[in-house]
Amino acid sequence: MKKTTGRSTRREFLAKTTVAAAGLALGTKALTASEYSRITGSNEKIRVGFIGLGNRGSQLLRLFMSNPDCEVAAFCDVYEPYMSRDRSLVEPRYIRELGSQIPQMGEKFQNPVKKYSDFRKLLEDKDIDAVVIATPDHWHTIQTIQAIQAGKDVYVEKPLTITIREGRMMVEAQAKSKQVVAVGLNRRGNSVYQKLAREIPAGKIGKVTVAQAFRINNMFPDGIGKMKDENPPAGLNWDMWLGPRAYRPYRYNISPYKFRWWSDYSSQMGNWGVHFMDVIRWMAGETAPVAISAHGGRYIVADDSDIPDTMQVTYEFKSGLIVNFCIYEASSGGLFQFGEVELRGTKGTLWANESGYRITAARPGQFQTWTKQIEDEVFDSRNEPLPDGSSRDSTAALVRNFLDCVKSRQTPLCPLEEGHRSTSFAHLANIAVKVKSRLEWDPVKERFTNNEAANHLLHYEYRKPWKL
Repeated sequence: MKKTTGRSTRREFLAKTTVAAAGLALGTKALTASEYSRITGSNEKIRVGFIGLGNRGSQLLRLFMSNPDCEVAAFCDVYEPYMSRDRSLVEPRYIRELGSQIPQMGEKFQNPVKKYSDFRKLLEDKDIDAVVIATPDHWHTIQTIQAIQAGKDVYVEKPLTITIREGRMMVEAQAKSKQVVAVGLNRRGNSVYQKLAREIPAGKIGKVTVAQAFRINNMFPDGIGKMKDENPPAGLNWDMWLGPRAYRPYRYNISPYKFRWWSDYSSQMGNWGVHFMDVIRWMAGETAPVAISAHGGRYIVADDSDIPDTMQVTYEFKSGLIVNFCIYEASSGGLFQFGEVELRGTKGTLWANESGYRITAARPGQFQTWTKQIEDEVFDSRNEPLPDGSSRDSTAALVRNFLDCVKSRQTPLCPLEEGHRSTSFAHLANIAVKVKSRLEWDPVKERFTNNEAANHLLHYEYRKPWKL
């Protein structure tokens, strides 16, 4: 492809050729984003670089590769076997202890893929249109902001950040640019939740006063285990993995994958809570809570992890909605009759997941004489036709939507502000459980109004030379 010159970027060229083809083919007809990718002349390949190619990064790589208008252009990872895509080079202990969490790799690519050990070099590559960021949580902000500044469009995995201040900095960086940034909160690509996000605010189950979700994962008794500090395996740049976080010796139950149980790098509120808080606030039409309280601690599991194995958090909204989320990592079993989230309204109760939902009509309580106001409903999306351009796989739908938006310059299904707001729920919960206090939150200024100790936890000092 001939490169454009001056201030015109390759992504602008993709957008212009797409719109031109659309005009020739369909005149003034309005187009959806997915229609752009099917128009003759609009199929120029989007050259994508991948930063972080472990468990989630490899899943995303396969999904991007399944789209014919995507060309895998470059890789970057701090672990050499992941970058070379050769599982035979992986530390045997990783495979023995983590199994399927270590990607199979061995993919076949149509064209040679450039390899960079430093993401900054990848971002300097003018031939790359967009980047996929699937590194550990504490890296997302630096890499996303630098990618935006380098003129790349970005698909960044959840949870978006490790602190609330990081999220606002990312939003501000994008606002100064023309870049498309999509956040990998996959339920935004699901047709069931898209339907409910339209119908619940319109009164489908009446006024919603309580919503709940939970994460149950019985890790009793050993959790991620107790291990000693050791030298990192061959091919792993441990200093680069740590990045802006304080230096500490390598330990096999931190990386790969198990960093989810270390508060410096992630949390289970970030790993799982963000998914459920995103879909609940989306369906309820809410942005942010005004108060948060949390209980929990390390009560049962005897391992090196430093996050709660048992935790319950309550969010209060100005509208009167109360949302509860629970993490139970020392027990098993379910809490709902169906699904993964529950919304309780004045007219009925909803239970939903990505495959469908059930609604049970409310019954009149004490002193009330009304009959039921809605009918019971069971909806199974597997029996329904998919919306045009969608997918049964919600992450695949997000990926396709992102590629369409790179071409059309439309706003993706989960834009950066939405990803930031949903990720903030995890940080608010983690802060509340640390300070052991009911916190009052100003969602505009994004500060606590009744606890300065909590405000000190809105960010941390990066290890040099890293900075926002």
